[in-house]
Amino acid sequence: MKHPQSLDSISQGCQQYWPPGAPTQAQYPIGRRPLNQYLAHWAQQVPNKSALEFYGYSLSFAELDALSNQFAHYLASIGIVKGDRVALYLPNCPQFNIAYFGVMKAGAIHVPVSPLSKQMELMHQLGDSQPKAVVSFDRLLEFMQPVCEQLNIDNLLVTSISELRPEQPTIPLPELFDAAKLDPVGGQVDFFSAIKDMPSSAPSVKVELDDVAALNYTGGTTGLPKGCVHTHANIIDTVAAYSPLVYGDYDGNASEQVMCTFLPEFWIAGENTGILFPMFSGNTLVLLARWDCVAFLEAVEHYQVNVCNLLVDSIDEILNHPLVNDFNLESLNCTPCISFIKKLNPDYRQRWRELTGTTLFEAAYGMTETHTCDTFTKGFQEDNFDLKIEPAFVGMPVPGTQFKICDLASEQELPIGSEGEIWIKSPTLFQGYWNKPEDNQRLLKDGWFRTGDLGMITEHGFVRYLGRFKEMIKVNGMSVFPTEIEAMLGQNEAIAACGVIGRKDTKKGQVPVAFLTLKPGAKQSEAELNQWARNAMAVYKVPEIRILQQLPMTATGKVRKKDLEDLL
Repeated sequence: MKHPQSLDSISQGCQQYWPPGAPTQAQYPIGRRPLNQYLAHWAQQVPNKSALEFYGYSLSFAELDALSNQFAHYLASIGIVKGDRVALYLPNCPQFNIAYFGVMKAGAIHVPVSPLSKQMELMHQLGDSQPKAVVSFDRLLEFMQPVCEQLNIDNLLVTSISELRPEQPTIPLPELFDAAKLDPVGGQVDFFSAIKDMPSSAPSVKVELDDVAALNYTGGTTGLPKGCVHTHANIIDTVAAYSPLVYGDYDGNASEQVMCTFLPEFWIAGENTGILFPMFSGNTLVLLARWDCVAFLEAVEHYQVNVCNLLVDSIDEILNHPLVNDFNLESLNCTPCISFIKKLNPDYRQRWRELTGTTLFEAAYGMTETHTCDTFTKGFQEDNFDLKIEPAFVGMPVPGTQFKICDLASEQELPIGSEGEIWIKSPTLFQGYWNKPEDNQRLLKDGWFRTGDLGMITEHGFVRYLGRFKEMIKVNGMSVFPTEIEAMLGQNEAIAACGVIGRKDTKKGQVPVAFLTLKPGAKQSEAELNQWARNAMAVYKVPEIRILQQLPMTATGKVRKKDLEDLL
């Protein structure tokens, strides 16, 4: 009988099958220090090098450093001190990157908020994190302003994308540039006006690795989203373990690679690709406000993009676009991908290789709690090795990260080759959920985190993902938790009880379906409740509504979701 054995990047199995030349330890080009110090370093070493390109609007490393310093000084001027929270309610734009580093330099805590969130979701996240200041996209003020008023958040800054409209765009502009800038009213402050007269020198706040840097909100198995507490150490350790494995070794000089991202920066994967990875290596970042196939193709050709993390759905659109052969994509040399609705397969890989000369590979296995980069698959693509292992091969753990498989009931570690719950221990592991001591006690065990995912470890040291133990629904790649929707639907005065499950959908992957009963006397129709939900939550969370006379219940008063699945 095989004995229990946890898996890390230096175990015997991993050593034997480790890709040749891949680093076995985390690398820190200029030392293990907060990422905002990397920005200051590049601003000194390569001040005029482009740090960010946005449709023709450019920021050098020196300019990004100075603007983020100014924002840090502004935060101090309104009373923000170390440990205070600052929320960013923005789409992808340079202001996000400026504010992110300004928050870090001020010693404050970054709270990214989805720009898809509406009033009920904002009330929960901001009510939980209690930020002292908010930076909001001007076109989203109709949702944010009343929330700030209700929560007594006095410092509301606004900004727009249209004010950055270049005279000569380098690539097609999204419609966001067409919307005229809305002037601040009712006590709001214009972002760029607020910081323009602030000192551009570095603030005096001392930021330590163990200081909390961010509250990244994620869904949970119970209740509404929870804030994952990440330190500056969690952030830099994430990049130092993953980036050298996937994007190449660094010698302390600014990389000549050009990175591109369209992933939303409020999302943990978008934070990695739009902020952390490029700053760590001194890359130029080409930032897209959103996915647009032609804009991406033009960006690759114009900026000679080398690296981009893509969704397989995006790859499918590129490969089948009628104009794809009009563009030169030969600059691409590293294209990790993420399988959500569409999955990476040999056909996609072969066609992509013929088009670009580079090989697709899955980016990583991970979650918000661990900053998403727990494994890597690069180096296992020969003869489609990674695609032949079923179910999903997610690679080997990155340096410093450990995996073990435990029994769901007893929590005891299982032998190699057994199926069970994936547990992770890593320098990137969050410090716990914000204001959730009971969840922390249940899920964090002696430095290990219970992921709620099912998987196994092979005798060769490979990690395989078998599925979700949790009830998470994936809608267009976005995580949706039934309990979150149930909690929000429960606030509708007409709804007595509800149960939410996922339904397979050929276009979106899954869609949520809410089975519910109405309170006596309530007359709302399914269409009316659906419209209410559209006003209450992000569009990808809005469920299909099915009104029942009675929900199937257990003896203990819980909804029998298996019976709901049968109703589908």
